[in-house]
Amino acid sequence: MADAALRLKSLLEQLLGAELPLRIRAWDGSRTGPPGAPTLVVRNRRAVRRLLWKPGELGLARAWVAGDLDIEGDFYAALGLLSGLVWERADTRSALAVLRDAPSRAALLGLVRLAGLPLPPAPPREEIRRTRGRVHSRRSDKRAISHHYDVGNAFYELVLGPSMVYSCAYWPDPDATLEQAQHDKLDLVCRKLALQPGQRLLDVGCGWGSMAIHAARAYGVRVVGITLSQEQAAYARKRVADAGLTDRVEIRVQDYRDVADGPYDAISSIGMAEHVGTEKYLEYAQDLYGLLAPGGRLLNHQIARRPLPDESAYALDGFIDAYVFPDGELAPVGTTVTQLERAGFEVRDVESLREHYALTLRRWVGNLEDRWERAVRLTGPGRARVWRLYMAACALGFEHNRLGINQVLAVRTPDPGRSGMPLRARTWN
Repeated sequence: MADAALRLKSLLEQLLGAELPLRIRAWDGSRTGPPGAPTLVVRNRRAVRRLLWKPGELGLARAWVAGDLDIEGDFYAALGLLSGLVWERADTRSALAVLRDAPSRAALLGLVRLAGLPLPPAPPREEIRRTRGRVHSRRSDKRAISHHYDVGNAFYELVLGPSMVYSCAYWPDPDATLEQAQHDKLDLVCRKLALQPGQRLLDVGCGWGSMAIHAARAYGVRVVGITLSQEQAAYARKRVADAGLTDRVEIRVQDYRDVADGPYDAISSIGMAEHVGTEKYLEYAQDLYGLLAPGGRLLNHQIARRPLPDESAYALDGFIDAYVFPDGELAPVGTTVTQLERAGFEVRDVESLREHYALTLRRWVGNLEDRWERAVRLTGPGRARVWRLYMAACALGFEHNRLGINQVLAVRTPDPGRSGMPLRARTWN
């Protein structure tokens, strides 16, 4: 009798103390759950073993990346339902509490019997292998950046589109193309920095060179772009040459801590500060402050999280740390502003683009889904599944105000207090 789905549903509901809002289709063909809901496809018993050995987010992620779990129906709706069940429940019980509770203990044993021989499955090969050493050292940061960005430029072309900008776009018109919205974001940054012909711009975490090329071509500045990714640098240098801008744009493989040819008139840091880490953030801010000329401006474009009642309880997201951004840390926007001020900056403007990032991510997911077979050929099914889950889950995070994204404009105001800012700051709008 094919009844694995019904048994799995019953056992999981006993453990979670809540009704499962998704349908389940199990490896034996059985189905159960609310009609019309998205379906969680449990392809094999190994998926159950993964959840037994790593309950919660990481176990689900491993099963998803390995292809042991799948989703049929509305992907975003399914992730939203799972989020409410697994990630957002305030009453999630510890493993010890489950074992002490007789009915839950019985349900757990039932899952063990359903899963078969309960040996821990090996993690998918896409999961980063941890090595000993200091976090956020030059070596560990370079390794983390390589894990994320050296996936292959063709894969990023597929996801990001012709703009090759891997950060939140700016959508004055929500019906605009992704390319137009990314152009508008780059131009917004240039206007906030008040770039003028002949000035020097340092683009920290320059990616594939889009900001450097736009600033040099549209505003006549001389740009140094730095990245830790060899693949990004090679790609960016070719784009710079193709644009005829080699006399104005230099792309380096360099850590921001090693830049020593200031002063610069302006610095853009777009989607890079998330890699810095809490312990190194003040150093990051101080280094950028030291590279700016008096009166120079910094535009720091950075993802934020909601503050916690006890900030010492902050922990890295298990899935993102293991598969996407190793050692990446998010901070509340207030913490970022404080650290910039401690470094000496005068913060003049903070603009939230939270809804803009949700729109951006949904476009990236659409690009990936529309070109799924090519993505799998380029990077393998596991890595493609990592990116689909990561981007879709983040889109929901921004939509539901669990994540934010902010552009912080700061100035190295000289001692007399002349910031160079107009009385009405937002002249760029």
